[in-house]
Formats: sequence, C-alpha cells, structure tokens
Amino acid sequence: MAQAATASAGHGEIDEHHWTSTGLDTRKLAIWGFIGSECLFFASLIATYLVYRGKSLVGPLPHTESQCMMHGKMQACEAIFEIPLVTFGTAVLLFSSLFVVLALYGAQKGDRKMLITWLSATVLCGLFFVGMQVYEFYHFFHKGLGYSTNLFSSTFYTLTGFHGSHVTLGVIWLSTMLVLALRGKLPPEKALNLELAALYWHFVDVVWIVIFPVVYLMR
Repeated sequence: MAQAATASAGHGEIDEHHWTSTGLDTRKLAIWGFIGSECLFFASLIATYLVYRGKSLVGPLPHTESQCMMHGKMQACEAIFEIPLVTFGTAVLLFSSLFVVLALYGAQKGDRKMLITWLSATVLCGLFFVGMQVYEFYHFFHKGLGYSTNLFSSTFYTLTGFHGSHVTLGVIWLSTMLVLALRGKLPPEKALNLELAALYWHFVDVVWIVIFPVVYLMR
C-alpha cells in the first residue's frame, strides 16, 4: 500500500498520506496512541470513584435520602440522580456513533447529502448530551451538591466533568468537519480527516458506556 502511494506520487500526484511501517497513516497511528493514553487516564478516574464510593459522611447522596445544608440549616435531601434523563442522554450519545459511521460512509463514497445529513445529526446529539450534563450539574448544585460537599461529589464531578469536556471537544471537532463538508471541502480523498474525528468520537462513547452503569446504576 505504501509503495503504491509512493508510485502514484512519483507520477505527479500529491501523496497526502504519510505511511508508517504498520501500513497506517501517521495521523491515524497518532490518534490511536492518544486514545490509548486517554484510556489510562479515565481508568484511573473510574478507579478513584469506585474506591471512594459509599464513603461520604454527609449528603446529598446519589441514590438515598440524606441530610444536607439548605438555606443555612440541615434538611432532608432526596436522592439527586435523574436516571430516566441520563438514560435518554446515553441512548442519544450511542446513536451518534452510528450516525458518524453513516457520515463517514457518505464522505468515502462522495455522497455529500448523506455526509452532511448524518454529520449534522451527530453534532446535534453531542450538543444534546453536553446540554444535559450542564443541566444536571446546575440541578445538583441547587440541591446542595457542590464540588467539595463530600467524597461523592468530588469524584463524580471530576469523572463526569472530564468526560463532558471530551464530548465538548468532539463536538467542536465534528462541527469543523461539518463546516468543511458544507463548503464542499471534504471530498472522498480527504475522508481520513473525518475518520480521525470519528475514532475519537467512538472512544468518547465507549468510555460513557463504562461510566454510566458505574456511576448511575451501581448502588
């Protein structure tokens, strides 16, 4: 493959791929290396959350009623998690992985309408998930759960907030791809640019598949 690319470049064509000894483009190899390092980072955050799970001395707590400070005095606080909302947000995020695959297929086949349609759907799904998380954090704060309220809040905000920042970055990245597609600057020979963003997006989704049951469903 690398030899064929070099040969075509020798006949006056510009070779935009920089192949490695593995047969992969250097950019794809780089994104896989980045994803590997991020897996270690998320693994440490998830492990920290599990180590401190159930060890908070004061509320609010995720699944059970507890005592918390409201308006300067201790009051009973209900469980703060809204499982149906987060479940719906999880489904939206997972469907976005399918949408970005369809968008990539459109880019590779030169189907501009398919590319723009499904890439737009992916970006909208990402925006919904980020909006859901912003609402969730705002809701939790007004129920008395600040970052330093207890061990649960510190580990929860750190883990889910770090993931949320990755989703935000992914939305920005995919949005730039959408702008290029709308301008007709994402032809089949440049589909790798979208493939790299799609790999990152799949990683973000897979991480949430682990975070969702660990944080929201385990009691």
